[in-house]
Amino acid sequence: MTGHRFPAALIFGVPGAGKGTQGDILTRIPGFFHCSTGVIFRRMDPDSEDGRLVREYSSRGELAPDEVTVRIWRTWIDAQRAIGQFLPRKELLLLDGIPRTVQQCEMMEEHIDVKVVVHLVCKDIDAMIERIRRRAMLENRPDDLNDDVTRRRFDVYEEETAPVLGYYPPGIIKEVESTRIVPEVLKDSLIHLVPVLKAEFPRA
Repeated sequence: MTGHRFPAALIFGVPGAGKGTQGDILTRIPGFFHCSTGVIFRRMDPDSEDGRLVREYSSRGELAPDEVTVRIWRTWIDAQRAIGQFLPRKELLLLDGIPRTVQQCEMMEEHIDVKVVVHLVCKDIDAMIERIRRRAMLENRPDDLNDDVTRRRFDVYEEETAPVLGYYPPGIIKEVESTRIVPEVLKDSLIHLVPVLKAEFPRA
């Protein structure tokens, strides 16, 4: 581990690109720990101040304020370390859903050392919207059943999240075509993630 910053990989892409699917599989592989801010947000107490705030923004297809997002993430990751779920000296942190803005990138610098960005690429937005609809029905995510909210999320992605790719060095950004079957996407993602894992944790 580099100083007090966690070596990290970003799983990046448009809504519906399969970030959560890949993260869920990868976290079952020794050496990886998946952290999804979307999952963290959905599990928050809806009656808490932060829970109400996050729900208010997500119901409109918008991003929660940067300061709130980073604070919630840091509290969660500290809790995972405390209970022994996240082992930062043995596991590469896979971040899904954070950072989502350039300001979040700057705020996260003191916490993470980004080694690689796995960019799940999909140019067919209609295919992604159909994925999101299916996911909404399977996972009981009512906001994702609203097409206006979903399309707003894509607009927000282009305006606020896509610029994150310009924050990091081009050499660490690795594109993976995400419209293929899950095992193919996983195979190509591992091609980029395994060398980082071996370099950061050679004795783990």
